[in-house]
Amino acid sequence: MEPIFGSRLSWNKLLPMDFSLTNVTRLCFVASYAVALLLELVRLLRAKPYWTWLSVAFGASGLLAHTLFLIFRTPFVASPNGSLLLLAWVVAIFYLYGSVHHRQWAWAIFVLPLILVLVGLSGVVAPEQDDSSPRWFTGDTFWGAVHGSLLLLSAIGLCVACVASVMYLVQANRVRNKATFSEGLRLPSLERLLQMNRRAINWAFPLLTTGLMLGVILLTQHGQAVWTAPKVFSTVGLWAAFALILYLRYSAAVSNRRLAVLTIAAFGLLLIALLSSHPVAGGGGW
Repeated sequence: MEPIFGSRLSWNKLLPMDFSLTNVTRLCFVASYAVALLLELVRLLRAKPYWTWLSVAFGASGLLAHTLFLIFRTPFVASPNGSLLLLAWVVAIFYLYGSVHHRQWAWAIFVLPLILVLVGLSGVVAPEQDDSSPRWFTGDTFWGAVHGSLLLLSAIGLCVACVASVMYLVQANRVRNKATFSEGLRLPSLERLLQMNRRAINWAFPLLTTGLMLGVILLTQHGQAVWTAPKVFSTVGLWAAFALILYLRYSAAVSNRRLAVLTIAAFGLLLIALLSSHPVAGGGGW
């Protein structure tokens, strides 16, 4: 019996749909996201409601193509390629929700570039190759699935914190330069952005900690782990960055601007971890 949360999805075997859907390529949703971003930039110059809804329409079409790509191309979700695509897909859902629910803010201008970066990096790494190596970290076991899910959720939290940090730096610069807020780029208040950043880090850190501890246990049980592998080393470094941010926020007098910069740097560590192959999963990432 095939695992429910296995290394590859099998929905294309269950859905009686036209096989032409399997021709959906990465370019389809990348182009849609890029056009949506371009329309958002146009909206800054011409503040008309229809630009917003046109951008949302292209973003929604990009998310649909992205979803079909994941279903019918079935990327290996534990590989760098698959994990980046899956994370970008989840962030795209947040983007679409925020664009509709908070359409008075320039939410999409900051989230869409993040999605494009994740998808772009997924195209840089080579797709995984099927093999018969153990799949401890790929979802073929219950605890492997829990491990990967915890790391995915923590990565989502860091993505949200990174977006909030970039928005905070832009908004703080506008406040310092006494920019006009009635027109052009409209952003949440500095207090709200700080709250968004804090909440994202606060719930992502325990998820990352639990996922990392579970990963250590699975590595120990496997018996052939390479503890100095880039995947392991970068994930531990990411945990240390989380811990440092929390310490500086609650125990040291560090400015909010520096904390925002550190959060963006932690996101860079996340990208390194995502791009690194796991020493156990046969070339996989999570």
